Amino acid sequence: MGSKIKLLAFDLDGTVTQHKSQIEKDNLELFTALSKKYRLLMVGAGGCMRIFNQLQKFPIDIIGNYGLQFAKYNEQTGELEIKRDVVLPIDKESVDKRARELRCLFGFTEFTGESVEYHPSGCITIAILGTKANLSDKLVFDPDRSRRRAIHDDVKAAFPEYTVFIGGTSSFDMAPAPYNKAYSLSEYCREHGISHDEVVYFGDDYGKGGNDESIYLSDFNFIKIDDYRTLPQKAAFLL
Repeated sequence: MGSKIKLLAFDLDGTVTQHKSQIEKDNLELFTALSKKYRLLMVGAGGCMRIFNQLQKFPIDIIGNYGLQFAKYNEQTGELEIKRDVVLPIDKESVDKRARELRCLFGFTEFTGESVEYHPSGCITIAILGTKANLSDKLVFDPDRSRRRAIHDDVKAAFPEYTVFIGGTSSFDMAPAPYNKAYSLSEYCREHGISHDEVVYFGDDYGKGGNDESIYLSDFNFIKIDDYRTLPQKAAFLL
């Protein structure tokens, strides 16, 4: 694999950093070393600026919001420049209706706050316990994701115009189709003349419904990261 690799692409939370935390010294040093040999790219579920700040403004291009957003690093200013920021419309009445039907079907009729969170990009989140649920309740709701995996296919069937992910501790995240990580990474490769076998992707969320699953099931080279602290060890063969 090693000699033909041109691009290293990474998920963020759980792969490069602890969830919603700053990149730590070992992984920052790894990125610096890898950047001397390869093009690096972040492929994220969140917004580009959030990813950039978690990476302590490391010089890297970033795909955000499953491809709805893209930003390039400006070496002269040391800042990130948003080059694409797609905002897609949402039929909130239809989404709310389908969310209510799913809640009735599976018994999730009690929740705190809003049932559905609408993001500016056009992505949505069905918060099973509600948008204002207590963190303690969310943490014990579905720690191994088995409850949500059991109904993942039903949620997908109810929202065919979205790509449905098992998100956070107690929610389903949805991106307007065809946007997902495999689609956005493929588009990036097409635009930059890079073939899929010249890419290595590192991700932790590769199970059923995970936001890295689309890449794991594709023809990209995939390295499983089950603990972000093992990233230097898993990437050592590339140095």
